[in-house]
Order: sequence, then structure tokens, then C-alpha cells
Amino acid sequence: MTTWNIAEPTRLELKGEVKDLQVTLVGGRVNVVGADGPARVEVTAIGERPVTVALDDDGVLRVSHGHLPKWPGFLWWLFHSRFKVDVSVMVPDRTPATLRVVSGSVILSSLRAGAKVDATSARVTLLGLDGPVAANVISGSIEALTLDGEVDLETVSGEIVVADSTARKVHARAISGSITCDLDNPPVDTDVRLETVSGEITARVREDSDLQVHLSAISGRVVSAFPGLDQVGRSAVAGRLGAGTGRLTANATSGTITLLCRPVDLDEDS
Repeated sequence: MTTWNIAEPTRLELKGEVKDLQVTLVGGRVNVVGADGPARVEVTAIGERPVTVALDDDGVLRVSHGHLPKWPGFLWWLFHSRFKVDVSVMVPDRTPATLRVVSGSVILSSLRAGAKVDATSARVTLLGLDGPVAANVISGSIEALTLDGEVDLETVSGEIVVADSTARKVHARAISGSITCDLDNPPVDTDVRLETVSGEITARVREDSDLQVHLSAISGRVVSAFPGLDQVGRSAVAGRLGAGTGRLTANATSGTITLLCRPVDLDEDS
């Protein structure tokens, strides 16, 4: 195992093969990119506490602050700035990645073997990912663009946005916050489930989609741009689009659900 203890801005080019990435940080900004070439780690800013970078013989690359502190709230706000770090990691695009961050921002892009993010208070951005993708945030937003594969997103308090997605499965949950899901020509076996307790859900699908649709708001209303679907009062819409080989389900306890139509010609002209 090769280990570096980083206490100042540093750029590392790793000679060993990287097969897995694990990041565990208290606070700051993390940018992970899948790309050709050797793996690299660059720290552009760092607080008082050093960061450890380690590459073991099995190809596992670890970037960490060590064990995450379990401070009471007032101690966290007093001392968390000591752990702040801005770090960028470049790995082969077939490298699976697991990130755990207490506070800050996380960006993952161009990874093809899946990724998982767990954060307490953070803004998470997912760009051009494939494979199983999961993000869980207690307080903060999740923005997911041009994803493929299977996607599982959850936030307790915050907004979830899924745009230009061709993912086969999308499951997005929010306790207090809105969900926006824009599907770009989903495959025939699409399974999309959107759930929020307090917040609005907006879904947009192509007009030639093949979906079984079930939309329900317990205390709120449901609006659909597809006249072929059955409106049940103000709070539910159900029916089939096209061959109905996929599924779109949206449920809200308190809030409005809106289903929009995405014209096909807009995609063809772009």
C-alpha cells in the first residue's frame, strides 16, 4: 500500500491500477471524473486537518479524513471548517465510486460502473453516469443529468432534479421538497417511481412513450397533458400511453403532481 498524508495543495499522479474509489470527507468540495489516462488526485485547498490518500495492492483508492466525527450540533459549527478541503479525483471511467461527505458539494461525472453518495448536508451533482447510481442526502439537493442504468435518489429536505435521463429504472423520494423528472426516450421496460410527502412532482415524458401511468395526490391535485389518460376527480390520473410496456408511478401526500408532454420533434431537431 502506498499512502500520502496531504496538508497543503498537492497534485498526485498514481502509478498503480485503480479498480475502486472510496472517498470519506468531513467537508468541502469533491469532484470525481472518469477519464482515460492514469489516476490523479489534486488538492487545491485544505483546512487544518490533513487528508490521507492511499492506494492498496487490490487497487482500492481511498481519499479520507479518517473517521467522521460525531459532534453535537454546536461543536460541529465551531470546528467543521478545520476539515474543509477542495479535492478533484480522476479515475478510469469503469471505476465504481463510493463517497461519504458530511457537508459540502459533490460532483461525479463520466463514470460507467456505478456510484453511491451518502451526505448529511450537501449539494450533489451527477453527470453522465451509468450502472447502479444511488444518492442519499439528509439536507440538500440532488441534480442528475443524462444518467443511464438504474437510479435511486433520496433527500429528506431538498430538491431532486432528473433531466435528459435514459435510465431504465428511476426511484426518487423526498420527504420535504420537490421532484422534477424529465425522461429522454426511455426504454420499453422503464420503471419510474416518484414519491414526496410535502412538495410538488413534475414529470415530463415523450409523447411516444410506452407507459402504464398511475398518479395520485392525497391532499392536492394531479394535472396531465395527455388527454388519453383517465382523470379521477382532482387527485388522481391513470391509464396507458402507447403499448404500456413501462411504468410511471407518482405519489404525493401534500402537493401537486404535473405530467407534461415532451414533443418528439424537439429531440430530432436538436
